[in-house]
Amino acid sequence: METRYATDPKGIKRLNTTELREQFMVEKVFIEGDVTLTYTHHDRMIFGGVTPTTEPLTIKLDKELGVNYFLERRELGVINIGGDGEIELDGEVYEINHRDGLYVGRGTKDLQFRSKDKSNPAKFYINSVPAHHTYPTVKLDINKMTPLEKGEAETLNERKIYQYVHPNNCESCQLQMGYTVLSKGSAWNTMPAHTHERRMEVYLYFDMDEETRAFHFMGEPEETRHLVLSNEQAVISPSWSIHTGVATNNYTFIWGMCGENITYDDMDHVEMSRLR
Repeated sequence: METRYATDPKGIKRLNTTELREQFMVEKVFIEGDVTLTYTHHDRMIFGGVTPTTEPLTIKLDKELGVNYFLERRELGVINIGGDGEIELDGEVYEINHRDGLYVGRGTKDLQFRSKDKSNPAKFYINSVPAHHTYPTVKLDINKMTPLEKGEAETLNERKIYQYVHPNNCESCQLQMGYTVLSKGSAWNTMPAHTHERRMEVYLYFDMDEETRAFHFMGEPEETRHLVLSNEQAVISPSWSIHTGVATNNYTFIWGMCGENITYDDMDHVEMSRLR
């Protein structure tokens, strides 16, 4: 597990492109037959990919977190963006097929991740945050979700938002997680930009072809920075940063948030005139 330490708005003003990418980007989230995790000190979120092939994979973090097992004091959200798979939790098996999700409550000891077809492995993308209470584990079936429809074709931001770990579907301590699908011909995610000082966020960009690039904007409104991402790369977005992005084609991204509340629309919109 790689550790990324927290940053403040002034600190990024001195970073060049390489340093900015090293601080905020994860360039390889999914590695077949392996678990890749990043621990950001922004609200202590752990995120990454679990990609089982021939053998089941598990997450064993105890000494790193000062606990006896990974979810002793944490909750977990999972969305599978790969082939069909299953997750076993303390002996109970959940089928988590393509685009299905799972919320796992605090206190679950044994985690086993499996793919049904090693030639088309599952890609379990995970977000985990500290939890003060145990809420029930819930399978989140993509076929039972009704997305929010936002934006317009005229402003290039027509999109559907699927809320997985959200009060509409399950209880959680502070984790929110879901994904947004940009319609064909749309490329902007939420413009005008916004901030939410009370919550940090991590994004995973995917469903992009080899030549598509996403431009993720961050920083304070009056002094923005950008990161260029390709398919299945992730980026840390601190609470003080703007949240917005655009790409050279339509795309999908998973958003995961944690912080002071679980109010999805608790955000502060930024007037276009402030952006620099």
